[in-house]
Amino acid sequence: MSKYSKVIDTKWQKKWEETELYKFDKNSSKEKLYCLEMFSYPSGANLHAGHWFNFGLADSWARLKKMEGYNVFQPMGFDAFGLPAENYAIKTGVHPKDSTEKNIATMEQQLRNMGAMFNWENEVVTCRPEYYKWTQWLFLQLYNKGLAYRKKAPVNWCPSCKTVLANEQVVDGTCERCGSEVTKKDLTQWFFKITEYADELIDKLDTLDWPAKTVAMQKHWIGRSTGAEVTFKVKDSDLSFNVFTTRVDTLNGVTYVVLAPENKLVDELTTEENKKAVADYKVEAAKQSDIERQQTSREKTGVFTGSYAINPINGKEVPIWVADYVLATYGTGAVMAVPAHDERDFAFASKFNLPMERVIAPKNGETPELPYTEHGILINSGEFDGLTTAQAKNKIVEKLHEKELGSKKVNYRLRDWLVSRQRYWGAPIPVVYCDDCGIVPVPEKDLPVELPYNVEFAPDGKSPLAKCDEFVNTVCPKCGKPAKRDVDTLDTFVCSSWYYLRYPDNKNAEKAFDPEVINKMLPVDKYVGGPEHACMHLLYARFITKALRDMGYLNFDEPFKSLTHQGLILGPDGLKMSKSKGNTINPDHYIEQYGADVFRMYLMFGFAYTEGGAWSDDGIKSVSRFVERIERTLDTARKLINTAKDVKTTIDKPEKELNYWRHNSIKNVIADGEKMQFNTCIARMMEYTNAIAKYVTEKTINTTFLKETVDDFVRLLAPFAPHFSEEQWNLLGNTYSVFNESLPKFDPSALIKDEVEIAVQLNGKVKAKINIASSLTEDQIKETALNDEHVKTAIGDKTVVKVIVIKGRLVNIVVK
Repeated sequence: MSKYSKVIDTKWQKKWEETELYKFDKNSSKEKLYCLEMFSYPSGANLHAGHWFNFGLADSWARLKKMEGYNVFQPMGFDAFGLPAENYAIKTGVHPKDSTEKNIATMEQQLRNMGAMFNWENEVVTCRPEYYKWTQWLFLQLYNKGLAYRKKAPVNWCPSCKTVLANEQVVDGTCERCGSEVTKKDLTQWFFKITEYADELIDKLDTLDWPAKTVAMQKHWIGRSTGAEVTFKVKDSDLSFNVFTTRVDTLNGVTYVVLAPENKLVDELTTEENKKAVADYKVEAAKQSDIERQQTSREKTGVFTGSYAINPINGKEVPIWVADYVLATYGTGAVMAVPAHDERDFAFASKFNLPMERVIAPKNGETPELPYTEHGILINSGEFDGLTTAQAKNKIVEKLHEKELGSKKVNYRLRDWLVSRQRYWGAPIPVVYCDDCGIVPVPEKDLPVELPYNVEFAPDGKSPLAKCDEFVNTVCPKCGKPAKRDVDTLDTFVCSSWYYLRYPDNKNAEKAFDPEVINKMLPVDKYVGGPEHACMHLLYARFITKALRDMGYLNFDEPFKSLTHQGLILGPDGLKMSKSKGNTINPDHYIEQYGADVFRMYLMFGFAYTEGGAWSDDGIKSVSRFVERIERTLDTARKLINTAKDVKTTIDKPEKELNYWRHNSIKNVIADGEKMQFNTCIARMMEYTNAIAKYVTEKTINTTFLKETVDDFVRLLAPFAPHFSEEQWNLLGNTYSVFNESLPKFDPSALIKDEVEIAVQLNGKVKAKINIASSLTEDQIKETALNDEHVKTAIGDKTVVKVIVIKGRLVNIVVK
């Protein structure tokens, strides 16, 4: 039975806290290392296994770096505003502030029970005025620099709940709360001008140590495309619209054009006989999210407006359709369709029996597959026949430019960041509206604009704050006349877009942060969090960093130098954990039974960190047995060290064997730990344990050597099992923390074996295993193998045709 338990966890956590072992020393001469885990949202009452997988294992990486000599800063806090707490209030009547603060207290204690090196003195909680005061300050800085502005934009609207829904609240076109069909509604809202940084946001990605998939996702999200903007005039009308295309060389192949249902021109150019069909289609399209509309597998839908556009390059009339696969928020809200050369357009044209015309073919004359390639020449293109793709693009743009119907253009998929939320539980937008002065920002000296406590949450189509007269009614900071506050709150992504800047200077009551402090501490050296944040949060944080840099507050370009995404821990059934499925894993239960370090080591050994996998009770039991084996082995070793009389002074074969596994483990554990390959780290520690266990059964022991080996073992294990290792370090007679020690160093010479075991094969089948000196030449290895008694017996009267040596591994003797 293991002596290790939660009692030992509690003992050392108390000791660490009393001695302030992990307190960050801002005056240290050591190189700083800022290790940050994406902070959690306290929507539930408890931490789950996924939190542990993120925080606990990242903490082990930070501990490795501490023992390598870095001055580690590892803060923790809570992303505490947001929809779940407000929805809970609507359902139960429990105020968001009360439920959130209660959950924070519970989760903070659970995080402390984890035994991580969190710098709790630097904690931030986004829903507290001392934090969101500075979120409001950030808004004002962006507003003053022209990076925050107000305009009308469509939002998701639930007619039953009479409220605006965030995209994540819309499930299959319906409200997640009541199941009603969601529609679109135009509201005046605040935006941040992230598009001004589109080029830098995409160009700087290749300088970061980030997962390739995340970099690719951000590049796709920003979506920079170089092409041309082409003007199509509407037949028999003064109306026209622009289309962005990267393949202007296929303009002669356009057989129809498509407008987004939300395009303002749709109503103007739809003919009388088509008005009802178009109006009905717009209603149906409004029920779909942008993501659903862009799914390539989705069947194409659309409706004809009755109007025609004029192809600007050849004068042909092409029908104007409306289809929901075109988005008003991307490009110009209109596309030119070339069905002979585009799979999406081909599918649409096939369904509605629209014409197709090929204008490009490979040089060998064969029909190209869809989508078309860049290696063609133009045909059926009049004056552009015979030109290559590149030549055609330049010539056609020149022609369009002459006719004032087109020009070169760089386009982006990225749209400005909508930050208004018609919600209560968020940071109030620090703006007032005055009949005389218009939009007036709240002066910085009057921040924070505090969120009132007494608010009616029941949805009725208005922002909850609009019903709170004491909040809404104020005076204009400019003229002193009556004014109204903005009743929307900020998107919670705004709170998390800058929190990494607040952590190092969280007690500063005069500024959001002291630039001198932050420029020394930032950027974050290692950032760990889920891949679900690959675009939104990470993109917003990068934008805010660059904007603050340009305002003179920061001297660095990127917030997070190195990024790791942890995988997902699934339920025992292999499905994503969910209370409704009954497959959630509560860490507290297992910590009570096995201790925090067994739980941590199982998460390390049972899963690849960047992949995750399904929980297994058998797996944690296996790790518990491994910890028991370590205990027994170290107990035996300590007794031998303290009582053995025969102290050898020479290193013989058993010592060399143990020394090999000692230094092999040191080398690989540190290398794999650096890469967060924790499962192989634990595997190496198992080998190290086995080697010590084998050695302590020897009749004579070199106690000095054994003491050094055991010391190295405990120091190497410490980042992965901090409480257990601290206890073992103490039992070895040390009165100071193992985390004040350095990681052991590996000796390359110890990895060179005097003797190696190799297999001897006869026609590919193993017949013997022999030990040979590692210094033997190839001829000497052949001779040794052929003279082995087992091998000679196996050869018998057969003739040796050839002997193949793979040094250090095997000898294959070919006979006939």
